[in-house]
Order: sequence, then C-alpha cells, then structure tokens
Amino acid sequence: MTTFEELDALSSRELHDRAVKRAEHHLDVKFFWRLLSETPAAEAAEGDAEQGQEEVAHWSRQVLDVLRHDEEAMDARRPIYIDYLLRHSE
Repeated sequence: MTTFEELDALSSRELHDRAVKRAEHHLDVKFFWRLLSETPAAEAAEGDAEQGQEEVAHWSRQVLDVLRHDEEAMDARRPIYIDYLLRHSE
C-alpha cells in the first residue's frame, strides 16, 4: 500500500503520469471529470485567479490543460493526484 509520504516525494509529473495511467486503465471518467471541474480552483489557489476564471468560460482549454504536461498545472493538481492515488492504491 502506498503512503502519503511516498506519493508526496514524487514530482508533479510522476504523480500526473501515475494517476492518469491508472484512470485510463480503469476507464475512470469520474477522475477526469474531477480534474476538469477542480482545475480552476486549483489554479486560483496557486495564485492564477484570472486563468481560473478564463477556464471556467472556456471548457475546451480545460480539457487541453488536463491532458498536456504543463508543469504549473500539474503542480496545482498535486493534491488531486495524491488523493486519487491514495484512494486507489494497490
């Protein structure tokens, strides 16, 4: 079983890759929906409130941000990735 400390020690890119790979393998649409719905809040928490508001208005940009490897976006989503991986640790 994976611990919070083990996951927290990983880079944001590693967390992203593990979470997305797991979600793809299990066809976990809820996970991807969560990423889409929480992205504006995560970016606002990182100090980019303007980008968060813009993404609420432009959902297609959100989809691209979730799928691409943007370091800042991955950093903002670290709590989401860690929570997902902890709940689905094997």
